[in-house]
Amino acid sequence: MLYNAYEMQRSLMSGASAMASVWSEVLSNPANPLSALGVGQVAASALDVFAHAAMPRGKPAFAIDSVEVAGESYSVTESIVMQRPFGNLLRFSHTGLGKDAPKLLIVAPMSGHYATLLRGTVARMVQSSVVYITDWADARQVPLSEGRFDLDDYIDYVIRFLEFTGKDINDEGTHVLAVCQPSVPTYAATAIMGANGHPQRPLTLTMMGGPVDTREAPTSVNDVAVNHPLPWFKHNVIATVPLHYPGAGREVYPGFLQLAGFMSMNLQSHMMSHWQMFRHLVAGDGESADASKSFYEEYRSVCDMTAEFYLQTIEHVFQKHSLPKGEFVHRGAVIDLGGIKDTALLAVEGERDDISGIGQTKAALKLAHNLPDSHKQYLLAEGVGHYGIFNGSKWRNRIAPVLEAWMAQHAKR
Repeated sequence: MLYNAYEMQRSLMSGASAMASVWSEVLSNPANPLSALGVGQVAASALDVFAHAAMPRGKPAFAIDSVEVAGESYSVTESIVMQRPFGNLLRFSHTGLGKDAPKLLIVAPMSGHYATLLRGTVARMVQSSVVYITDWADARQVPLSEGRFDLDDYIDYVIRFLEFTGKDINDEGTHVLAVCQPSVPTYAATAIMGANGHPQRPLTLTMMGGPVDTREAPTSVNDVAVNHPLPWFKHNVIATVPLHYPGAGREVYPGFLQLAGFMSMNLQSHMMSHWQMFRHLVAGDGESADASKSFYEEYRSVCDMTAEFYLQTIEHVFQKHSLPKGEFVHRGAVIDLGGIKDTALLAVEGERDDISGIGQTKAALKLAHNLPDSHKQYLLAEGVGHYGIFNGSKWRNRIAPVLEAWMAQHAKR
């Protein structure tokens, strides 16, 4: 019922967005006398902002066409190298990379946004590495015949992807970067592979703003997760995919509810951003307005995640703290974090992160009790918020060089 109501509202808003866009162009057209008047420009700008906010959005493209290295520009090649029902593995490379270039698997969050949210992460790291990224599927597009997808499956996917990347191009091994939510299942996958002596276990694992132990400096996100019992989430945020989608009948945590949660966390900030967008348009500053539009194009592009994965994450990561307590289970077996013995760990946190508090990611270093200190490093990025950890100038100039140096230091096992 909830999903169907949303679909009806989305159809209405789509029509309203198209109409607003048309009238915005009419009012701003030089041939229209009103365009020369202040009221015409104000109305056109207001309609433009509304049209952009209400328009329907699909899956964005990475669109990383080229990269500049040492003053030279190289064309970037994007390819799908592995296809799975709930997510593909993409590879980015360019001709400026040598055959011995490091390989980096970026594990993108399955938390509402598409993997393209990490476009800036990929664009920066492909300068020096062959980059792979998990391109998770929108659950509403996956038929029920493909079965479930839960935390066990997520861990299995990470392991399968590592088995592929470890043998792809060269045999130098793979470095891994987990951004936010995947820090927990990727850490678990690393421990499993380490305990089994798997030859394709990661050379390094970097975790950025991840909820490894949410008992450390809890944030408002953590509070929401622990202040309601698990049945509350099942009854209030889980919906069934409507009939006209390939995944009809699948229970999901819908992207539109996730977006509503994202927006409500910083509602005043988002309102001010749209107000500034309107002011830029009125002033004729299209470049500044386009920058805001580009951000929201990505931010408002959301996808569904399976109900079982979402509910298990709430239960084990935020409520039971299964990983730091040594109670995290994969396929019926308790995961031994002592299995991490030679995968170098780098924990990165943002000083102003309001999603994963300071100390939540750092906890991973202590939990790997069989890993020598020489294989552990911590970076607190001063003045950086959650999204600034993996996007923007501070990521490119201050954080990425530390990651590259860490990978170079541990290029061999």
